[in-house]
Amino acid sequence: MITQRPIKVGLMGFGKAGKAAASVLLHAKEICLEWVVRRDSLPQHHAIQEFLGLESKDPGRLYSSQHLTAEELVRMHPVDVIIDFSSAEGIDYYADVAKEHCIKVVSAISHYSDREIAILDDIAEHTAVLWSPNITVGVNYMILAAKVLQNIAPNIDIEIIEEHFKRKPELSGTAARIAESLGKEVDDVKSIRAGGIVGKHEVIFGFPYQVVRLTHESISREAFGNGAIFASKHLIDKPPGRYAMDELMLPYFNVGMGSAENFCSCTTCQTPQPSTVWTQ
Repeated sequence: MITQRPIKVGLMGFGKAGKAAASVLLHAKEICLEWVVRRDSLPQHHAIQEFLGLESKDPGRLYSSQHLTAEELVRMHPVDVIIDFSSAEGIDYYADVAKEHCIKVVSAISHYSDREIAILDDIAEHTAVLWSPNITVGVNYMILAAKVLQNIAPNIDIEIIEEHFKRKPELSGTAARIAESLGKEVDDVKSIRAGGIVGKHEVIFGFPYQVVRLTHESISREAFGNGAIFASKHLIDKPPGRYAMDELMLPYFNVGMGSAENFCSCTTCQTPQPSTVWTQ
């Protein structure tokens, strides 16, 4: 699953999320951050680690999309994966080069238009592409757990709440993804805007005599970097196609569930025997 040498990564975007992701990528042994592309032009060729005040042996340099094409950049500094924390329009910069050189793409963009989704699907015909509005491992684990619980109790009441910083205008892309995965209407998601909340998502299951709450909260944007590393490592050997973060995580849900012979075979139960559930 993981190549012997570090995975060479190019990073799109150097805003708050991009900088936080870069700081994590620079310290990851299995990743080599080759470059970062941003829209403004200054400074050119500046070392990312110096800009962030960090120590790293990665060759990462800052480049401007205004002064260098993606083709020129990839010829100078080839990469295995492009991680995108820029904007929805950022895909226009690297789409052709990703297709031509079969570079994997990990996109953490919150919202894409239909045009941009079509571009993403076009890239996916040539190489592996992952798009996750929230690329943290924790929130995608929560989505999978919510889907499992909904399968157990399909008619239960479900409410979705998302909380973000005061100036975030639109609905969280993560909340929309959660709603979609559970077959809920996006308009039913409850939104809270207050202070500097990085991001909190909660799924509430209202049973008749109990309540289950699945909650994920991003304490720091560095969590996005950890998720990008997970995605890159698990996408690197995938064939062309479009993948979701929870797809890459799904195999881990088989841990400890026992073999098929440990399951009750009667038509009434069709459930794991108590002795085999949740064992490690």
